[in-house]
Amino acid sequence: MTPATRQPEPPAPRASRTVSTALEQGGTPIVPPRLIATDLDGTLLRDDKSVSERTVAALAAAEEAGIEVFFVTGRPARWMDVVSDHVHGHGLAICGNGAAVVDLHGGPGAHRFVKVRELARENALDAVRLVREAAPGAVFAVEQTYGFYQEPAYPKLHLELPDSLGPAEKLLAPDAPGAGEPVLKILAFHHELEPDAFLTVARRAVGGRATVTRSSPSALLEISGPDVSKASTLALCCAERGIAPEEVVAFGDMPNDVEMLTWAGTSYAMGNAHPDVIAAASGRTVANNEDGVAVVIERIIADRL
Repeated sequence: MTPATRQPEPPAPRASRTVSTALEQGGTPIVPPRLIATDLDGTLLRDDKSVSERTVAALAAAEEAGIEVFFVTGRPARWMDVVSDHVHGHGLAICGNGAAVVDLHGGPGAHRFVKVRELARENALDAVRLVREAAPGAVFAVEQTYGFYQEPAYPKLHLELPDSLGPAEKLLAPDAPGAGEPVLKILAFHHELEPDAFLTVARRAVGGRATVTRSSPSALLEISGPDVSKASTLALCCAERGIAPEEVVAFGDMPNDVEMLTWAGTSYAMGNAHPDVIAAASGRTVANNEDGVAVVIERIIADRL
């Protein structure tokens, strides 16, 4: 049986990898890194959604040392104000679990979409139908480039009011509000199922029609286009810069980070990470509330001196 939160046929780990059980046991990159890719919630951010002074200093030190920093998150672009003051150089972030690359230089509300990897509406409708059949009681929301729409029974999980209410099938119809905007992902919530159980059921039901993952501690799934993930979009951004996977250091804590941590040459699971993330990463650091990302960056910088 496939582990609960793994996609079918995940990328095989590199034979040269060894998994350390703590940062102190090793795990610093062998190849000098050129790019740091970090998740936000549960990883770079503390539980109160703040960026600590230590982490701000570490990010600045990385950029000063010539190491690009990419924020790679499931958040939509409009929720990136939490880190918009800390972008350096390129100013780009990967949002929506890889569905968009966004230029944050304009600040909150003035971001620019550089790349969009949309979920085709026919695929989204298929995913809604299949998840409804496999998990009766599931409710849905639709995340677009600039709009957010939800079913009336979808819980108030987010920081905003929806632009429109209605059944997902109508929200995804050709004449729906926002029909001219790309769909980045759909969200599926279940009031009764355990989170990993819901993820397993949905992945089996949807198959290759879409990518299904989760980043929330609740039974909230995020459904993107086929082959769209943090890893695949990060790989595109790195290829444009001539950066190899071995030159990337990645950080994460939840199942939506697994592919990225597997792809990167060096990767760290946070001390608060999901078990599948710990299994995927090549190393571990301390928890987000203990500035685990900063701890590793400081070591990387020290090793370059």
